[in-house]
Amino acid sequence: MLVQDREAPPSPPKPAKKSQIRELPTTTHQQIRRFSEPKSLDFSTWVSENLSRIVIISLSIITIAALFFLYNTTDTASLLCFQSQSTQSLQPLTRPQIKWNTIQALPDKTSPYSNFVTEKWIVVSVTKYPTEELKGLVKIRGWQVLAVGNSMTPKDWSLKGSIFLSLDAQAELGYRVLDHLPYDSFVRKSVGYLFAIQHGANKIYDADDRGEVIGGDLGKCFDVELVSEPILQYSHEDPNRTVVNPYIHFGQRSVWPRGLPLENVGEINHEEFYTEVFGGKQFIQQGISNGLPDVDSVFYFTRKTTLEPFDIRFDEHAPKVALPQGVMVPVNSFNTLYHSSAFWGLMLPVSVSSMASDVLRGYWGQRLLWELGGYVAVYPPTAHRFDRVEAYPFAEEKDLHVNVGRLIKFLLIWRSEKHSLFEKILDLSFAMAEEGFWTEQDLKFTSAWLQDLITVGYQQPRLMSLELDRPRATIGHGDRKEFVPRKLPSVHLGVEETGTVSTEIGNLIRWRKNFGNVVLVMFCNGPVERTALEWRLLYGRVFKTVVILSSQKNSDLYVEEAKLDHIYKHLPKIFDRYSSAEGFLFVEDDTVLNYWNLLQADKTKIWTTDKVSKSWTSVKPTGKSDWFSAQAELVKRTVSTMPAHFQVNYKEAAKNNLDALTVCSSEVFYVPKRLVTDFVDLVDLVGEMDLHYKVAVPMFFMSMDSPQNFDPVLGSMVYKKKSSSFNSSLSLYSAQAPAVHPWSISSEQDFIKLVGQMAEGDPLLMELV
Repeated sequence: MLVQDREAPPSPPKPAKKSQIRELPTTTHQQIRRFSEPKSLDFSTWVSENLSRIVIISLSIITIAALFFLYNTTDTASLLCFQSQSTQSLQPLTRPQIKWNTIQALPDKTSPYSNFVTEKWIVVSVTKYPTEELKGLVKIRGWQVLAVGNSMTPKDWSLKGSIFLSLDAQAELGYRVLDHLPYDSFVRKSVGYLFAIQHGANKIYDADDRGEVIGGDLGKCFDVELVSEPILQYSHEDPNRTVVNPYIHFGQRSVWPRGLPLENVGEINHEEFYTEVFGGKQFIQQGISNGLPDVDSVFYFTRKTTLEPFDIRFDEHAPKVALPQGVMVPVNSFNTLYHSSAFWGLMLPVSVSSMASDVLRGYWGQRLLWELGGYVAVYPPTAHRFDRVEAYPFAEEKDLHVNVGRLIKFLLIWRSEKHSLFEKILDLSFAMAEEGFWTEQDLKFTSAWLQDLITVGYQQPRLMSLELDRPRATIGHGDRKEFVPRKLPSVHLGVEETGTVSTEIGNLIRWRKNFGNVVLVMFCNGPVERTALEWRLLYGRVFKTVVILSSQKNSDLYVEEAKLDHIYKHLPKIFDRYSSAEGFLFVEDDTVLNYWNLLQADKTKIWTTDKVSKSWTSVKPTGKSDWFSAQAELVKRTVSTMPAHFQVNYKEAAKNNLDALTVCSSEVFYVPKRLVTDFVDLVDLVGEMDLHYKVAVPMFFMSMDSPQNFDPVLGSMVYKKKSSSFNSSLSLYSAQAPAVHPWSISSEQDFIKLVGQMAEGDPLLMELV
């Protein structure tokens, strides 16, 4: 050893002869050389002899300083990456093996809410006292607010109408995930999700305590109830496109969401065309936020030149849009609705930075959602988030910007051979830990989360075949759906962007702005197999959606069954389905709408053909058992049961001819939102009576409002009586009229002829053919 005896320093050794030195053992030889005559204290000599030690000590100091710097700059991602790589290089990852059948569902027996059950929950993380926005969330009818606290939440936090889970209350729940959660982070919302599921949740709105739900009604913002209706969908035609910026679709080209790879920020062109997907499986619904949308720190710092808060607005009339398999979108935890089939995807990772946790969760969840045949849909503005003018922590996003592009590519090629969803989830979490997207801590957290889901009574959904592995279907001309986004005022490097859009699409955007929240209901008398897609292509560019009805149902074409004679009895279902719509325009397929001539119409009034003499007529019944007499008797019976306001309106409108029966051909009419309830009430009054729609509709309108208040927009329509050759001459059509009747469409060739005529008013239609 090199440690010397500290009691008595050794005396200098005596000089030895060379022969003696050669004959000494090795150890003695080294000792003599180690403790030979004192050397000169020349500095250069000392450095040369101790160079290796100096290098080792210097590297140690630099390493300690680097770790200290990483820790104190809160660059959690860098530190975690350093730790995980060094740990994983020493100890290989082990995939958890779980015996699912041994896990028992356990009811809540410890909390004060053990007997409380409800289906709709709003889960928020709270750090400060209740905000005004959070107080607004509590007032949303039918939804239970669950506030999840952390170590920074005031001890006396309270808000009437909400359920608050303090750290102590969380600990008593006994969930496995509690062993993995940090005390001072919003990711403790995972406890709240489990609590909500345990207490009957089948919808969870993942919210922010500074977000205000627009209109105060989540049912008008999202598809809280999933229905089978066509939804606009991004095209999958470009196999190289893996992620989209949804803000472009909703009118903001220079804004991008947090979690969008920075290399995709410059892609600002709108879609050439969309497709459609059958609704009902949009299990994750991402809402857009006005005010301060979900943007990253790069956008926040480069677009902000003053202390003025952001107040960015998106197009509220733009249609919701779905993502096909193979294309992803950033998903956050601020304004997102989860249906029960996607509850497993609520898990917030714990080993990454807080600003990256929900984004990684969103991409991870989207990939797994494809295994169920589900998809993400993005909705027009559903919330308003207020900018508190607080600094965005760039360091907390560092791992996000570095890894998210690589993560998307990885998720697209990842496959699992497991036969249950939970096993696939474990597979993916294991693979992501191996690839360094998160650490082994999240692998263990995933295991705990899945076991807790079973414990709180959640049933894992069944798998479906993955469409990604099938040949991509060719997108035919008839499958294309066109929508041109508005270009709203925005901010670009601190400069307000107010430029006008190109003249080629200006009119289309103006029409879409006017009718983008009006539902078009069309009844097809002709063969829907040849015309349904064409009608949607024609009118879907302008209206909120096109609902097609026919005497025979066609699920493949989303055509609903209805009887034309009693078409008014089917309309309340559509009114309820699109409760947020501004109005409902009904048209039969033998009538053409020149929508560019409807702009001046008042969307708060009734539109009908009362000023078109050949459409709106009065007939005096003979009193015999003819059809008109039978209908007149049904009208009298209905009017006699009307409430006072309906009956007064009707008799006032018909005072000059009370004995006559008003008949309207009703090929086209409009019901404004303000009168939807009245319309539904009148339908209920008719009940099962065999009242024909050509009699019922004018009776309804005369009861709902005075004819003097009807909008006259349809009064100048071209209207001719049908004949055997009514479509033989194209001279009937006029681009200056609001509508044209009759016109027959029974094939694609007929549609092409019509488009050729309508192009006089809408030149962009020629692009459809």
